Amino acid sequence: MARVTVEDCIERVPNRFDLVLLAAHRARNLSRGEELTIERDNDKNPVVALREIAEETVLPEALMQDLLKSLSRMPEPEPADEEVLDLIPTDQNIFGLQEISAEEEANGLPVDGEEISPADIEAAIEAELGGRARR
Repeated sequence: MARVTVEDCIERVPNRFDLVLLAAHRARNLSRGEELTIERDNDKNPVVALREIAEETVLPEALMQDLLKSLSRMPEPEPADEEVLDLIPTDQNIFGLQEISAEEEANGLPVDGEEISPADIEAAIEAELGGRARR
């Protein structure tokens, strides 16, 4: 079994940190099932990846492009055909409260901050029922 050292690979990839990134990426690809470019010789994937880099059977530039492509995340496209819908109906304000029209306020409905008396509640129920008999 041939021993691979960093000195064998550093001629191909001058930066040791880049070398580690490329070898790790290639080793992961090998474990996912990519084809070997050299004989395995009973070596594990990281050693095979370093040997491939040292023997130039894989190009560091191609590995770098593949690594960058795998690390980049494309945003999900937004649906262009769908219409944007309001989350709050237009007759409600941002707090989800029904807005009181001038007509309703003139009819004696309480405005924010006013207390509601039991007589007001009975009058509102009577007005809502339209004079129908309550049970």
